[in-house]
Amino acid sequence: MSQNNKQSILQRIGGFFFGLGIFILIIVYWLAAFYGTEYLYEHLGKRPAEVIVQLINCIGGMFFWGITMAILGQFMRKHQLIFFQSLNQAIRSMSRGDFNVLVDDNPRNGPFVELAESINQMATDLGQLEKMRQEFISNVSHEIQSPLTSISGFSRALQNDQLSPEERKHYLTIIETESVRLSKLSENLLKLTSLESQHHPFEPKSYRLDKQLRNHILACEPQWVDKDIEMDIELDPVTVDADEDLLSQVWTNLIHNAVKFVPAGGTIRVRVVSNGEEAVTRISNNGPSIPEEDQTHIFERFYKADKSRNRMAGGNGLGLSIAKKIVEMHHGSINVESGMEEMTSFIVRLPIVQKAQIPNI
Repeated sequence: MSQNNKQSILQRIGGFFFGLGIFILIIVYWLAAFYGTEYLYEHLGKRPAEVIVQLINCIGGMFFWGITMAILGQFMRKHQLIFFQSLNQAIRSMSRGDFNVLVDDNPRNGPFVELAESINQMATDLGQLEKMRQEFISNVSHEIQSPLTSISGFSRALQNDQLSPEERKHYLTIIETESVRLSKLSENLLKLTSLESQHHPFEPKSYRLDKQLRNHILACEPQWVDKDIEMDIELDPVTVDADEDLLSQVWTNLIHNAVKFVPAGGTIRVRVVSNGEEAVTRISNNGPSIPEEDQTHIFERFYKADKSRNRMAGGNGLGLSIAKKIVEMHHGSINVESGMEEMTSFIVRLPIVQKAQIPNI
C-alpha cells in the first residue's frame, strides 16, 4: 500500500471518529441541559409548559456546544497559525537559497497535509538541483582552469630569449593542444546545454544503421591502423528511424574512445543486430576494464573513471553524457559492461521506429 493511500485511510478514520465525537457531545450536552433544568424545576416547585421546557433544553445544549466550539476553535486557530507561520518561514528560507527546510506534514493538519508534503518535496528537489548546479560550476571551473594554467605558464616560458627552437616549438605545441582542449570543452558544453533545453532540432528519418557505423569506422582508420588495432566487424543490415546527425555524434564518441583506450595491437569489436523491435549496437575493446563502482557514474557530466588517463587523452568527461542524452532522445538506452576477464562493451539499444512516428491504429 502506498504512503498516499495510508494517509487517505487515516484521514477517513480520523474524520469518522471526529464526527462520532461531535454526535456524542451533542447528546451529552442535551442530556446535561435536560437533567439540569429538571433539577431546577424540582427545587423551584414550578414547571413551565412542555414547549418552554424543550426550548430551554435546546438553548442550554446549544450554549454548552457553543462554549466547547469556541474553546476548540481557539485551539485550532492557534495550531493553524503555528502551521502557516512555519509554512511562510520555509518559503522565505527557500527564496533565500536555503533548501534545508521541513514543514510538519502530520495528518492532524488535515487538508494542508498535501500542501506541506509538496513544499517538502519541492525543497528536496531544489536542494538537489542546487547541489548539481554547484558541482557543475565547480567542474567547469576546474576543467577551464587546467588548460588556462598551462597556456599561461608556457606563454611566460616563451618570453625567455634563451630557448632553443626545439623547446620553443614544444611549448607552442602544448599551447595549441590546450587551446583546442578549451575549444572542445566550450563546444561540448554548448551542445549538452542545447540537448537538455528540449529545443534541439530532432529530425528522424529512415536510414541504414550498419552503413553509418561502417563509414565511421573507416573515417577513423588512420588512428586504429597507427596503433595496429584489429577491427572485428559484424554488421547486420538494420534500418532505423532516427536522427542521423545526432547518432553520428554517439558513434564518433564511442569508437574514438575505443581506439583511444585500447592498447597497441589490441582488438575492437563492433556488432549490430536487430530483434525486430530494436537495434542493438555493441562496441567492445580489450583495453583496461572499468571498475564496477565507476560504471554507475560513467555517464555523468565531467566524470572520469581514470582522471589521469582522460587528461592525457584530451577528454573532458562530457562525451558520454552527450551520447547518453542523444540516445535517450531516441527513446533508447546505453549502458556499459566491463570486467577483469572480459572486454569492455558499450551497448546502445534503439527502437527501430521512433515512438513519435508510430501511427495511431
